[in-house]
Amino acid sequence: MQTTEVGQNSEIKQVIGSLCMMNNRFMNFMLDDNKKAAQVFLRVILGDDKIKVRNVRIQSFIQNIYGHSSQLDILALDSKGRYFNVEVQRSDEGAPARRARFYSSILDTHFLQPGKLYEELPDTYVIFITENDVLHDNLPLYNIRRRIDENAKCFEDGSRIIYVNSQRRDDTALGKLMQDLYCTEPKNLHYHEFAERMEFLKYSKEGEEKMTDVIEEYAARKAEALAKEAARKAAKEAAKKAEEKEQANRIELAQGLLADGMSIEFTVRHSKLTEAEVRELASKLSA
Repeated sequence: MQTTEVGQNSEIKQVIGSLCMMNNRFMNFMLDDNKKAAQVFLRVILGDDKIKVRNVRIQSFIQNIYGHSSQLDILALDSKGRYFNVEVQRSDEGAPARRARFYSSILDTHFLQPGKLYEELPDTYVIFITENDVLHDNLPLYNIRRRIDENAKCFEDGSRIIYVNSQRRDDTALGKLMQDLYCTEPKNLHYHEFAERMEFLKYSKEGEEKMTDVIEEYAARKAEALAKEAARKAAKEAAKKAEEKEQANRIELAQGLLADGMSIEFTVRHSKLTEAEVRELASKLSA
């Protein structure tokens, strides 16, 4: 029993040790109520060292009574009253243009209170950090704003959508931030604002306890994988037994046909055995 517990603890530590910020849940723990870390993200991505984060929340659920509701990965508010929604997407399917549009719209409906003027609608930024270059132009950053087609001027409605290509990990400030997203060791991080939190989460008992749901999620995925493997093996075994039974039926039929004096060709056609198998049966019957 003790050996099993030691093995499980070792596996848990291995799982925690392998986590990086491109893991959505781990990113949540890294930024949960961590204004300094969230500030680094926003300052580097937006190229603005004056951004001051007042509040940061993870997994913010925004209810839409008329349609689709949403759960935002990270929602930050800065000193200018601007809202920033940061989404980490490892799957290309998780970052379509219309999802970004929807998130932008749901922020608008949520933060303009009844009785307020449209001019009081806060500026919003929806930021997708993607594992792959989902917009396919090999750019490190895609800043998306509305514009007037006839004169190419920006239509300043206060909404911005930004895609960050995490594959561009060069020596720029943004590139180093992207390197940090894939880093699993606190000592190797470029931005010290991340290092302290990662050290706490990965190498303290309190941090491990804080990440209980990550570990439970891992355990659930492992149990699901084991169940699928068991089901696959059971299906394979059942298929093997069914084939063995079918083969036995084919042999029994062939033996009967041969015993009734049917030809090799007739027996092959009706028993579905190969000619070699039928000839072998025939030689045994005549022996």
